Amino acid sequence: QVCSLLWSKHQRELCSSHGFSENQLILWKYPTMTKIQEFKGHTARVLHMDQSPDGGCVVSAAADETLRFWDVFGSAPNERKGKALSMGNFCGSPMIR
Repeated sequence: QVCSLLWSKHQRELCSSHGFSENQLILWKYPTMTKIQEFKGHTARVLHMDQSPDGGCVVSAAADETLRFWDVFGSAPNERKGKALSMGNFCGSPMIR
């Protein structure tokens, strides 16, 4: 059950959120639609997703009454030079209840 989709602002990737049966987010490479990674943690259907202003982090809201912050897309390519990717301030907290 696909609940929502988000396109990456910097890469040719998209993130889908799902309900039954695993309530996860999945990162896909576009246009091959190859699965890159799954993000699990919600215990009920993911109802909504949105991106941080820099496009790196995704927040998901689920029927389990939690918000979770995920480092899905990472930083913009021009910000990656010479720096390791990190969670940053926005994604530092994985869940709000």
